Amino acid sequence: MNNVSVITMFFLSGFNETISHRFVLFFLSLLCYCIICLVNVSLIVIIILDANLHEPMYILLCVFCMNALYGTAGFFPRFLWDLLSDVHLISYYGCLIQNQVIYSFVCGELSILAVMAYDRYVAICQPLKYHSIMSKQRVIRFACFSWFTTFCIVAVNVFLTSRLKLCSPYISRLFCVNWSIVQLACFPAQTTINSIVANITISIYCLHGVFIVWSYMYIIQTCVKSIENRAKFMQTCVPHLVSLFTFVVAILTDLINMRLGSKELPRTLQNFIAIEFLVIPPIMNPLIYGFKLTKIQKRIYSVAQRRVENSVDGVFYGSVHMICKLVIIGLIHNEDESTYRQEVDQLFHCCSQNHLEPTVEMTVNLRRDPPITILTIEYLPWITSDS
Repeated sequence: MNNVSVITMFFLSGFNETISHRFVLFFLSLLCYCIICLVNVSLIVIIILDANLHEPMYILLCVFCMNALYGTAGFFPRFLWDLLSDVHLISYYGCLIQNQVIYSFVCGELSILAVMAYDRYVAICQPLKYHSIMSKQRVIRFACFSWFTTFCIVAVNVFLTSRLKLCSPYISRLFCVNWSIVQLACFPAQTTINSIVANITISIYCLHGVFIVWSYMYIIQTCVKSIENRAKFMQTCVPHLVSLFTFVVAILTDLINMRLGSKELPRTLQNFIAIEFLVIPPIMNPLIYGFKLTKIQKRIYSVAQRRVENSVDGVFYGSVHMICKLVIIGLIHNEDESTYRQEVDQLFHCCSQNHLEPTVEMTVNLRRDPPITILTIEYLPWITSDS
């Protein structure tokens, strides 16, 4: 009873092994966080801005990337600050908030993967019902519900931890983890309810994993019977399975190390295992989906290749680097360019199919409020209208 005191700060003793290399670790961690932000934000922006990607699978992928940004934001800024600090302290409530963010990120990731597995199951096993079952509104509701319930479940665990009387302020980790805080409790009898709720939470998300495996068993059975379904499986399901595998391996490794791990393991190795799930999946997932999904590949390529500048004053005026030599003369009415946009896009496609090199910078100058709306495209002799 004499050791019971009010804990207002925690010492993160996991940083003791990083002091001699902290500047190198700071640079590498900052680089890693910048890459995570870049690849995830890029994929989110591409999906939001391209109307062709407003489909259930891509909406879920967008939510997936948002969750990665949410989880890493709960770890990296504080981690980078601690690497440059001489004393590694975190406030009691700051520790609980970090605990909430990181755990809800982990559980939310598994929930979103389960919804993605169901989406692929309906798309491949019940294609005729896909658009009626997986509408955009329903997918958004699924994603919001899965993340909100995850947040609430984790909040219950954090609340139960907050009621414990603690006898030590030392956490042997790089960041706050619920189980590490529970182990500091003065009275083990008080942690019984924490263990029960924690095991229930683990069971719930193990059931998510069982559901994912069940979904893919049916998907694989269906794909064996159809060449078309096999191609769809390789294109859309393989990235999902790779994401699931890397995430589950990272989480299980950390969970086993935290609950059953030996204290004889080098502290550096324990630290790497602890942050693995916050580094590898957030970087790998956008890259895997970006390289594998055809629509995203095309969108990235088009953004990189086509740069159009728009001016002000309601006059469409741009300087466009075309891939063939051409002249476009067009008039628009009330700033409506829809009548000629398809023809311009067809011309781009025509030039790219003929592998034409850049020859001239073309200027499109369109006057406002003409009496008629017309577009004339003068092709060079080696460009035919059939292309």
